[in-house]
Amino acid sequence: MSATDRGVNQYPGVGRVLVIIPTYNEADNLRPIVARVRAATPAVDVLIADDNSPDGTGRIADELAADDPAVHVLHRPGKQGLGAAYLAGFAWGTEHDYDAVVEMDADGSHAPEELPRLLDALGEADVVLGSRYVKGGKTVGWPLHRHLISRSGNLYVRIALGMPFRDATGGYRAYRIPVLSKIDIESIASQGYCFQVDLAWRSFRNGFRVQEVPITFAERQRGHSKMSSSIVREALWRVTVWGASARWEALRRGVAGGGPRDSRDARADARQSG
Repeated sequence: MSATDRGVNQYPGVGRVLVIIPTYNEADNLRPIVARVRAATPAVDVLIADDNSPDGTGRIADELAADDPAVHVLHRPGKQGLGAAYLAGFAWGTEHDYDAVVEMDADGSHAPEELPRLLDALGEADVVLGSRYVKGGKTVGWPLHRHLISRSGNLYVRIALGMPFRDATGGYRAYRIPVLSKIDIESIASQGYCFQVDLAWRSFRNGFRVQEVPITFAERQRGHSKMSSSIVREALWRVTVWGASARWEALRRGVAGGGPRDSRDARADARQSG
């Protein structure tokens, strides 16, 4: 049994870390991205969650796992969406006693070389968001309309939900396992942008320490983006509903308790109850 199999592969200040890489038709990208992760952070494990890719991505994943005991594969029956893949990866990481999980795209848009920055921040936080819109963060290779959609979407999220985060829609992030247990991930049904907002929103409302660190997001060089207008519409609709529900609940509590309450009250309550 290898050292990784025995679970002694530890990232300082965090513990056992599992990097989850969902894949669907990423045959051209998988080998280089896994190699970069293993080179940048040898003290982490990798889980490839493949949705039965018809291009042979699953076979490549199995080959990588056979060559490296720190690489694992979760074969899923078919294309079920990014959110579902991450939820399956979170469950796998929890079952195998990891202390933290990381979300990372397979297409190279999330630089593995920046992973130590996220994990170092996780030493003092519960959730770390890789952010394109804090000082030092940026995007590379995006057309103007993608910039406008992303920035306006994040602005709307901040206004609607009252969260302070500059980049709540990004998909490069790290969670301590206890966070996932507390925020009831089994009830999450959203996908894409909305999946990421949902997790950030639940973490915020439950009073967890959420920190943003700058990252450089690069547009994929090979393959095709999975983003679609339906994913954007889903995000706008769900965020609007969440924001309206939160305001109604705050108003109801204010009437019942004799005074207004805000998100800071909710976070304080969550810390006390947790």
